[in-house]
Amino acid sequence: MTPVLGSDDGTQYHKDFTLSITKALGDQLAAALDGLDRAPLHEENLARLKEKPGVYQLYLDGEFVYVGKADKSLPARLRNHLVKISGRRGISLDDVAFSCLYVAEDFSALAPEQLLISHHKEMGNIPWNNNGFGNKDPGRQRDSTVLKQNHFDVKFPVDLDRPVAGLTPGETTLQSLLEEVKASLPYNFRYGKSVDFKARPVHVPSPEMTADAVFRLISAEIPDKWQVAALMGYVIMYDDSPSEYRSAWRYYRLGQPIDAVPEAAPAGDIDADQPDTDS
Repeated sequence: MTPVLGSDDGTQYHKDFTLSITKALGDQLAAALDGLDRAPLHEENLARLKEKPGVYQLYLDGEFVYVGKADKSLPARLRNHLVKISGRRGISLDDVAFSCLYVAEDFSALAPEQLLISHHKEMGNIPWNNNGFGNKDPGRQRDSTVLKQNHFDVKFPVDLDRPVAGLTPGETTLQSLLEEVKASLPYNFRYGKSVDFKARPVHVPSPEMTADAVFRLISAEIPDKWQVAALMGYVIMYDDSPSEYRSAWRYYRLGQPIDAVPEAAPAGDIDADQPDTDS
């Protein structure tokens, strides 16, 4: 008679088996990226990339800081980061490098950047993932938010001393100037609308003006109840003067800058970044 084997007699002839395909893919992606050289985040290096989807990693001063993906174009997505970093204080594009992998379109459905994030989180922290670096405009409802000390915008605020490229000197309208500034700045400039702006004449004295000089000019032309507020990560303009924003570090009212001390909450977990996709 064949004996019945089971756990009671110390034998083990059955057990659960778990196949972690996603972990294996994440490990392979990470190994492939680690085997690549790193190129400075400069336009000439982006121009050599193929217009293909893929995943990439960013490095700051040689240290790995960020994982992202491009659903359509790697150079376009990396160029977005180049522009963003170029408009920040406390960081230089010369300090930032990248490596990237092209992936097939059907593979992108597996969210390869999430596979890489999972892999790296097992190894330790990823400083710029979920610290606000990949976020777009948070919207009007978040303008009063107090950011945490480890937020990207707190560590690297917008640079108001940076020249505004593409300004057209001479006579124009306030509305046209606002649109030109919004299109030219490497950070978001969001403003309220008014029919008066379309008829308000403005003289732009030079094609080479800093953001600070332009916002002084704009604030001198808008009605008294309006103000420009430079927050840590972007600039806004609304008819709410003299209201104050807890993360603002400079206001522009009646043509004059007014410096402020922004609040910052203790470092800690930050709300997840918005999806890092092509825009």
